[in-house]
Amino acid sequence: MVGKGLRALVCVLVVTSMLLVVGSPAGATADVGSTSPAAIQQGSGDELTLDDADTILTEVELQSDGNATVSVDYRYHIGNDSETAEQWDELEQDVNSNDQTYIDEEASSWQETLEEGENETGRDMNVSGFTVETNESTTPREYGHVQFTFDWESFAYVELNRIEAGDALTGFMLDDDTELQIGWPDTYNVTAVDPEPTTSEDNWATWDGDDAGSDAQPPKVELIEESDSANESSPEDGGPRSMPADTLAAAAVLVVVTTTAVVAGWLFRRDGDEPVTAPENGAESAESVATDAGQATMPPPELLSNEERVLQLLEKRGGRLKQQQVVSELDWTEAKTSQVVSGLREDDEIDVFRIGRENVLTVAEEEADDRSDE
Repeated sequence: MVGKGLRALVCVLVVTSMLLVVGSPAGATADVGSTSPAAIQQGSGDELTLDDADTILTEVELQSDGNATVSVDYRYHIGNDSETAEQWDELEQDVNSNDQTYIDEEASSWQETLEEGENETGRDMNVSGFTVETNESTTPREYGHVQFTFDWESFAYVELNRIEAGDALTGFMLDDDTELQIGWPDTYNVTAVDPEPTTSEDNWATWDGDDAGSDAQPPKVELIEESDSANESSPEDGGPRSMPADTLAAAAVLVVVTTTAVVAGWLFRRDGDEPVTAPENGAESAESVATDAGQATMPPPELLSNEERVLQLLEKRGGRLKQQQVVSELDWTEAKTSQVVSGLREDDEIDVFRIGRENVLTVAEEEADDRSDE
């Protein structure tokens, strides 16, 4: 009897407990004090990270020496959403409180990109001077910004007045929600770019990852520096091409020397009682003699290669002239001139050095020594 009564009591208690649970109002057990796994997951997802940025803009500002200043801007669209604004405030506070941690992570990521760039280019590079700051903007939309800035040494390849940039970013991939901007000094012009930028303005070009595709490679840009001594007008615009001052001086010296030689010869013949007639216009005769001599020793330009034309011009100018004179006298573009000059320099045909911002060409020392031995 006792056993049956005990079993009956247990059954009653179980049934009563089930009825209490089923009949209790929704949320009546919420005062247990524990957080469900779902709630924990949702809470962790509310925190913004750098990977959650709506867009990432990377700006590379080139310098004439091949170094660059790089800025990486993580942008978060705040809008009118109070929850998003609160998340941004938390991220901003975290960045400002733990700035060195964020800097170390960003620097480590870019160091990997740099090492791939070194392997691709063979140049020794270095990234340094990392900083981070946060701010907000309202134009054209309300954004929160986490912006890193650092210096990249030997980012671009520099040869005289030509810059090639982009190969250092071999390990940098453009993908959705990313943009890349490359800027250069005002004194340079773009001569080649691949692929075409999404937009370009003044001395900046922008590539949008949304338009480039998932496997898009970073762009390559080639720049040529403008010369301060460029002519005010050119044959393309119908205006006269002015002759550089040192060219005029060289021509004047040639006329004076030739005229002196002609007059001296005439006087010598007169003292020897040879019947000769002095020219009525010594300067005009001197120019004729110089022209005839030049035609006798130099083949016509159409029979010469581009390199030979530069060497011929260099010889006519006494073995030294400015690169801009080649542009002016051969009526070439600066890009073509730079390419030909670079080839001659690589072949040790000429030497090139800079005076201020001007490139000066001279006959290579070995070539000059060979000619003096003859």
